[in-house]
Amino acid sequence: MLIALIARDKPGALQLRKDNRDAHLAYIESTGIVYQAGPLLDDTEQMIGSLVILDVPDMAAAQAWADNDPYAKAGLFQSVELVAWKKVVG
Repeated sequence: MLIALIARDKPGALQLRKDNRDAHLAYIESTGIVYQAGPLLDDTEQMIGSLVILDVPDMAAAQAWADNDPYAKAGLFQSVELVAWKKVVG
């Protein structure tokens, strides 16, 4: 099942994001369940959140992945939403 993780950073947290980016990317690589991923950007193209598409057996697995993301553990996110997603194009 594909799950979209949509996370919004806390205001003013760009440095926190940068400080934890290597660990976040290593986590993505090591878990092997990320289908697609990339940062959300503001009008000046600064990173303000994340969109991660997870390929997992169920919502509980998606929640466990989200809880263990180094970004989440660092307290980067203001909000995180997990939503079932269906690929139609691409």
